[in-house]
Amino acid sequence: MAMQSQIDSKRLHTERNKLGQFATPTRLATDILEYAKSLWPHNQKVRFLDPAIGTGSFYSALLRVFPATHIEEATGYEIDADYARTALKLPEGAPLTIRTVDFTSAMPPRSDKDKFNLIVCNPPYIRHHHLTHEEKERLQMLTEKTTGIRFSGLTGVYCHFLCLSHEWMAPEALAGWLIPSEFMSVNYGRELKKYLLDRVRLLRIHRFDPNNVQFEDALVSSAVVWFRNVKPPAEYSVEFTFGGTLSNPKVSGLLDTKVLRCIAKWTKFPFVNESTARRQVGLRLGDLFDIKRGIATGANNFFILSMGEAVSRKLPERFLKPVLPGPRDLDTDEIRSDPRGNPLVNRKLVLLACSLPAEAVAPEYPSLWEYLQEGVRKDVNNRYLCRHRSPWYSQENRPPAPFLCTYMGRHNTRRGKPFRFILNRSSATALNVYLMLYPKPWLADQLDASPKLLERVWEALNGIPTPTLVAEGRVYGGGLHKLEPKELAEVPADAVLAALPKPIDMWT
Repeated sequence: MAMQSQIDSKRLHTERNKLGQFATPTRLATDILEYAKSLWPHNQKVRFLDPAIGTGSFYSALLRVFPATHIEEATGYEIDADYARTALKLPEGAPLTIRTVDFTSAMPPRSDKDKFNLIVCNPPYIRHHHLTHEEKERLQMLTEKTTGIRFSGLTGVYCHFLCLSHEWMAPEALAGWLIPSEFMSVNYGRELKKYLLDRVRLLRIHRFDPNNVQFEDALVSSAVVWFRNVKPPAEYSVEFTFGGTLSNPKVSGLLDTKVLRCIAKWTKFPFVNESTARRQVGLRLGDLFDIKRGIATGANNFFILSMGEAVSRKLPERFLKPVLPGPRDLDTDEIRSDPRGNPLVNRKLVLLACSLPAEAVAPEYPSLWEYLQEGVRKDVNNRYLCRHRSPWYSQENRPPAPFLCTYMGRHNTRRGKPFRFILNRSSATALNVYLMLYPKPWLADQLDASPKLLERVWEALNGIPTPTLVAEGRVYGGGLHKLEPKELAEVPADAVLAALPKPIDMWT
C-alpha cells in the first residue's frame, strides 16, 4: 500500500480516474480471499488469476490466506508497467507471473488444464465516455464472441472484463469480482445479470453500505459477486447480503433465480424478501401519473433570474415564467400561491422562455434582445442543450405539476430521508432537480373536484416507505440516492390507492 501511494502521488487524480485505477484496500482484499478459502475444496491446489492485478493487493492477500504449498500458479495482467513492477516486489511465497498487456487483448489458454480455478479481480472502473467508438466496438465484439452477449455502448469496462474471463476459467472454477453495484440497477446491467444467471452458477452478491465507501479516492458503491463456472440448474437460490463485511454482513437473504429474472432492480435485495418480491406486481405510480424531469435549461445562470433582476433589465413579463427554487432553498413542502399563481416562497425566481424568432424579438422587444446578445457574447447559445434548440433561448414545455419529487438526496438530512414529495398549489414550473408528477386524466378530474383529495394523495405519496423508493432508484458512494422518472414510475402505488375514495376501476 505504501508503494501504491507513492505511485499514485505522482499522477493526477483525473488521469487515474480516466484509467479506472482504484487500488483495493488491504483489509478488503484479505476479507475477499478469506471468503474464497471458505468455499475452497480442502485438497485442491490453487491456480490463481487476477486480470487487473495492479500493485498486487489480491495476490498479497492470497499469500496471507492460503499456504504457499497450496498455490500451484499465480498469474496477473496489468497494463501499467509501474504497477506491475510494484507487484513483483512483493515477498516471494508462490510463483507469480505478470504480463504487462491489456487483459482484453490477451489470448486465453486453449486447454482446461492450463486454465485457472480461482479468479479474483477488481477490474478497471472506466466509464463508457472515456472510451473511443472503436474501443467500444472492439470490446462489444469480443464479449459477444465469448459469451453470446452484446453489451450496450454505455457499459463500463468492468462488465467486459468479467465476461471475457469466462474463457480463462477451468471447469468448476470459483470467481470473485469486486465491481460497482450500479450494474444491479441500471439498464446496461441487464446483460451482465443475464450472464450471471445463464452461463454460470451465481452463488452470492454482497453489496457494501454506500455510506461506507470502500475506496478513499472514488465515490462508488461496491459489490462482490461470487460464482462458479458450472452449468446452472433451472432454478436455485442465490444469497444476497448487505452492509458490514463479507464474513459478517448486516442483512442477508436467499432469492430464487426465478424471482431474479423478473425483477429489474437487484438492489432491492436482501431488504425485500422473496415472498414480497413475488407480490409486487400490482399498480405502480406510473399507472396513476405521467412522470417527467423538470426543465433542463442548459444554462441556469442565464435563464433563471430573480424577479428583481428581471424587472431591472426590463424583460417582458410575457416571456417570464415563475419557477421554483431548488430543494435546498425550499423551506416548505407545500407551495402556496398569491392570487396570480406566483409561489409564496422566499426566493422568487423566473424562467426566461421565448419561442419567437430573432427577427421578431429585435424590433419588438429591444431590452430582451439586448439580454440575448449578452448571452451570445458569453457563448451561452453554443452550450450543448442551447445549440440543439431552435431558437436557442426557447425552453421545454413543462406546465406546473401539482406534485413534485426531489430527484436526489441523502439519508443524513434534517428530514432523515433522501426523497420528499411536494404539493405545488402555484403556477410555477420546476427545474430538473425535481421530478414532476402529472395525474392521469381520470385522477386529475377527481383532484380538481376535491381539494381534500389533493392533500390526501400528497400525504400518501409522502407515506411511501423510504426503502420502497430507494429500492427502485440507484445509489452512489457516500450514500447519494437518485430517482429517474422511469424508476419513480415503478414504485408500488398501494399507499396512493388507499387514499382514493373508491376503487380505481370505477374511474378508469
